[in-house]
Amino acid sequence: MELQGERLIPASVDKTWASLNDPEVLKACIAGCETLERTAEDKMTAVVALKVGPVSARFKGNIAMTNIDAPNGYTINFDGQGGVAGFGKGSADVALTAQGPEQTLLKYTARATVGGKMAQIGSRLIDATAGKITEDFFKAFEAHLQASAAPAAGAEAVPVPVAAPKTDGSIAKLWWLIGGVVVLAIVYFLIRK
Repeated sequence: MELQGERLIPASVDKTWASLNDPEVLKACIAGCETLERTAEDKMTAVVALKVGPVSARFKGNIAMTNIDAPNGYTINFDGQGGVAGFGKGSADVALTAQGPEQTLLKYTARATVGGKMAQIGSRLIDATAGKITEDFFKAFEAHLQASAAPAAGAEAVPVPVAAPKTDGSIAKLWWLIGGVVVLAIVYFLIRK
């Protein structure tokens, strides 16, 4: 499976890049993310609670960034295990392009495979869930970037934590794109065929 998409981010390329590589920002923006830790300069581990239709699980995964061209893009490689719920693995190419001083076009191409119970869920439910998760991530990510925008003259910048988007229980709670993109990639890796 291969997926492509793009999103206009309301921040500079440098700020978007820094946020996409900050585990605390990503954890705050990914619904269901319990932990997200950097284990090396180009590697992270995560635990994410996920529910898609009748399948619920805690996925433990590894993320590695390759082909790094800071701040223009990278490739995110992912593998995750959810016990009897299944597994997911894949990669996503992410590219950032300036669209002005405070706007960045984020483009991605993701390739993924899943197995176990996750692979048995209907494609409509998976597509709807993936779309909702992706939209929730980007809304939270954009809200974080806007909240941390430059303060008024003379004021100090104060980091504003962003709560993970709320879900109604029937919507998947999941992680992906970390990269934000990382998060986006992860969602597709875990729940798409």
